[in-house]
Amino acid sequence: MSPESKKLFNIIILGIAFMFMFTAFQTCGNVAQTVIRSLNSTDFHGSGYTSMYIAVFIQPFPWSFYTASVFIGIAAAVLWTAQGNCLTINSDEHTIGRNSGIFWALLQSSLFFGNLYIYFAWQGKTQISESDRRTVFIALTVISLVGTVLFFLIRKPDSENILGEDESSDDQDMEVNESAQNNMTKAVDAFKKSLKLCVTKEMLLLSITTAYTGLELTFFSGVYGTCIGAINKFGTEEKSLIGLSGIFIGIGEILGGSLFGLLSKNNRFGRNPVVLLGILVHFIAFYLIFLNMPGDAPIAPVEGTDSSAYIKPSKEVAIFCSFLLGLGDSCFNTQLLSILGFLYSEDSAPAFAVFKFVQSICAAVAFFYSNYLLLHWQLLVMVIFGFFGTVSFFTVEWEAAAIVARGSDYRSI
Repeated sequence: MSPESKKLFNIIILGIAFMFMFTAFQTCGNVAQTVIRSLNSTDFHGSGYTSMYIAVFIQPFPWSFYTASVFIGIAAAVLWTAQGNCLTINSDEHTIGRNSGIFWALLQSSLFFGNLYIYFAWQGKTQISESDRRTVFIALTVISLVGTVLFFLIRKPDSENILGEDESSDDQDMEVNESAQNNMTKAVDAFKKSLKLCVTKEMLLLSITTAYTGLELTFFSGVYGTCIGAINKFGTEEKSLIGLSGIFIGIGEILGGSLFGLLSKNNRFGRNPVVLLGILVHFIAFYLIFLNMPGDAPIAPVEGTDSSAYIKPSKEVAIFCSFLLGLGDSCFNTQLLSILGFLYSEDSAPAFAVFKFVQSICAAVAFFYSNYLLLHWQLLVMVIFGFFGTVSFFTVEWEAAAIVARGSDYRSI
């Protein structure tokens, strides 16, 4: 297998592994609040990650729910930092855009499969029984474990042509010295690098964009499905519509990731047009959701809500908005992965650690206020962060393009 084929193989395996893991997790996130409400318990308010978190839903208890959320939240930071590093070392300046698109399309295929089962299995149900819950979450736990095993198939890429690799003897000596360090020293050094990176101009600007992706991630993965499931005017289909919503979010994500991956080779205009498309698509989605969904949908009781918004609640509009949410999210995330892998290619792990830290903090904040704010206020928060996040991304991309035009190295920003 040639070096380039090996790198592409690694990207595909990485994407498939994440697809299995997040078939479980994203399906879980999409139905979690609905399942928790069906438990008729006030002790559950939170979110977590991967196999342990998913398994907790088989027989949920407050202590196990919160404990799994904390420990798997920590594990998620390691997982996503490793993902960013793997994506970077298996890419070069010509393939980072393509590989980001391939990975994102495979990852978001996860939204399709799990939610397809939810749509058919929960069709016509207004309450989720204990048997339904256990069947779903046992299957999701097994699927997530399959994804974990697939990570062992990723091969170490050949040393040549890796994005950000410096072939000088100085760097080789540095690698020898680093190998002699103990793990604790390496961890401390990586933490210090992350702290220094946090205060650089480029990372501060990109953090605004990242913060927006955290807010809208919480909205489409947790809040929006809950809103759909709470609208009584959708009739007996309200619970199965949660699964259908997840399917169309996945279709939007897959379409966006595939399209931007294919077009990256011939993209003469940089990343800004894709991000601009993303924010316009999201603004359209937010406006339609504002018109279609009652304001009390996110905080409705177990019985749901009979309220209406400015138009009669439409299932077709709700599902179309799901597609727009997925398409817009793929625009932002594929371009963020691409620009981070390019700008910080020499030391990608701290950059992706900061990226995931900011995104996760904002996602957690959004989960907190989603239990208290009416829908239109949540949409307003995302509109504000989306606008400033887009402007800040444009600024970084313009500066990068100006440096390239002067003949300097892109990552010398």
